[in-house]
Amino acid sequence: MRRQMIVIALLSASTWAVAQMPGQILVTGAVPDEGSKAALLASVRALYGAERVVDQVTIAQVSLPPNWNGYVQKLIAPNLKLISKGELKIDGTNVTVRGEVANEAQRQQIASDIATSLNPNYTVNNGLRVSAAEQNLLDDTLARRIIEFDSGKATLTPSGQAILDDMAGALQKVKGKKVEVIGHTDNVGLRDTNLALSQARAEAVRTYLAVKGISQDMVLVSGQGPDRPVADNTKADGRARNRRIEFRVAQ
Repeated sequence: MRRQMIVIALLSASTWAVAQMPGQILVTGAVPDEGSKAALLASVRALYGAERVVDQVTIAQVSLPPNWNGYVQKLIAPNLKLISKGELKIDGTNVTVRGEVANEAQRQQIASDIATSLNPNYTVNNGLRVSAAEQNLLDDTLARRIIEFDSGKATLTPSGQAILDDMAGALQKVKGKKVEVIGHTDNVGLRDTNLALSQARAEAVRTYLAVKGISQDMVLVSGQGPDRPVADNTKADGRARNRRIEFRVAQ
């Protein structure tokens, strides 16, 4: 289990950052009043433990965007603990998140969670990177390609099989690790139906990979249905991106 340090640096009148390194949780910068400071520190202490938090926050005459303190509270969320050696920085209405995470799914999900907790006036820059070499190998091999199935079925198309042929080669290089194969769908239709379909598709991938020499004991499967979209389900191209298979090195 990683030890982390969070740096909350209010670098200007409307900036703070969260940076992670082994050790303590360092909170630095300026807020306009004691109430803002107390709320900020309370949230960080609740997330990481009071004994790890070092308070270097000062009170100063600073100007903040509307409801800035409220948005900061939303961003001090449990998923920050998934980031190591990183930084979450809010500069006015610009938010940047950096650091290392275990897999591509975490990288996308953290940025998505941050974006959905803010109003549209905020811009989110995702500077997270995947730290595990095995996960990098899987992500690079998949290369954002979509493993396709026949519509509404768990039957792989020829193009889907071709991608899995490539993935089988990558999985052969991931020695001593289990890999999660996770099925996702768009949000068209009943949720329960989509959950079942995503599970069946993940199992079809495991079955196909077994034919290619990948032990079924190595591959864990699950179906998330429509619950973790990576694109807008109101658009056709977004729905196509959400209908996907994800590969994650199990932690």
